[in-house]
Amino acid sequence: PGLPEQIDHGPRDRPRVALTFHGQGDPKTAKALLAEAERAEARVTVLAVGRWLDEHPTMAHRILDGGHELGNHTLRHLDINSMPEAEAYAEITGCADRLKRLTGSIGTWFRPSRAKDAAPLVRRLAHRAGYPHVLSYDTDSLDFTSPGAPTVVRTVTGRIRKGSVVSLHFGYADTVAALPAVLEEIDRRGLSAVTTTELLTP
Repeated sequence: PGLPEQIDHGPRDRPRVALTFHGQGDPKTAKALLAEAERAEARVTVLAVGRWLDEHPTMAHRILDGGHELGNHTLRHLDINSMPEAEAYAEITGCADRLKRLTGSIGTWFRPSRAKDAAPLVRRLAHRAGYPHVLSYDTDSLDFTSPGAPTVVRTVTGRIRKGSVVSLHFGYADTVAALPAVLEEIDRRGLSAVTTTELLTP
């Protein structure tokens, strides 16, 4: 309650940040990223692609069992903002159905696929599907461009501040290699890496 319909950061006066991962790709890479986060006592938010959950259903519980948060990143990871209404709604509910079947919950957060921000129609459809807020971000790691781990570290640590929501991805070796240094710098600045719900809860 009281949060905007689309969220790209949390409160700027509390020493917390949220690392959010687009959930698809090789589960080995995903598990390596989760292990690095847990080693640093960090909790992350994973926005999973529905088809990825179909292929790797055990990942849903691996994420939750690590103390992390799981949300919806559409069924097929296509350009949802350009879809007709019925197709876009099916993308949201298709992933929600899989989350519900695997975990008992549709998850708290929805993030649009192939876009930083959801179009007004997609925001309305997400709300109808049970997601009152769309999760965007204020810090883009650009890790999906595979620029090398040092560049990912520089990009994230150069932009992150209190309340930041960081966009990262499963499935990229650079992200795994960069995460320990990113977490170390977060800690050095006196910040905590928490789930998105924790970031936004007073």
